[in-house]
Amino acid sequence: MAFWFKMIQTPVGELKLVATERGLAAVLWENDDPKRVRFLPQQEDADNATLLETEKQLREYFAGQRQRFDLTLDFIGTDFQRRVWAALVTIPFGETRSYGEIARQVGSPAAVRAVGAANGRNPISIIAPCHRVIGANGKLTGFAGGLETKAFLLRLEGGQLWAEAPLF
Repeated sequence: MAFWFKMIQTPVGELKLVATERGLAAVLWENDDPKRVRFLPQQEDADNATLLETEKQLREYFAGQRQRFDLTLDFIGTDFQRRVWAALVTIPFGETRSYGEIARQVGSPAAVRAVGAANGRNPISIIAPCHRVIGANGKLTGFAGGLETKAFLLRLEGGQLWAEAPLF
C-alpha cells in the first residue's frame, strides 16, 4: 500500500496529512510520537486530491466555517480500533463523550481502558474527533496533541465550558 503526505500549518501547529489510494489515513501532530501511529515509508505529494481537500476542510474548520468533515477515511488498525474510531466520528460538533460512553457505543461496555488505548492511537486526529472524548469526571485527559490543544479545539467548537475549566 502506498502512502502520500503533505505538511500544513495550522493554529495548532504543523500537521502532517497522510493519504492512501482509499482516502485520508492520518492527521499527525508536529511532535507526534513516531510509535503512536506507524505507517510504511511515505512520499510527499502536495498535489494529492485527498490531501488538498483535507487541507481545505481543516482550514474551514479552524476559521469557524465547518462543523462536519466530508472526507473518505481509511482507518488502518485492528477491528476494535476501527470500531472505536468510527464511533468518534459520530460525536457531534461541540459535544463530548466519556470513554465509558464510547465503550458502550461499540458494544464493549467493560472495555473502557481498551477504548482509551484505541483513542490514543487514533490516526486521524481532529477529523475523527478524539479531542471530544473526556474522562468520566468531566476532566480533559490524554491527547496526542497535548491537553492545551485539546482545550483549544473544544473552545473552537463552542464548548464554553472549556474556556475557564481546569485542564486536569
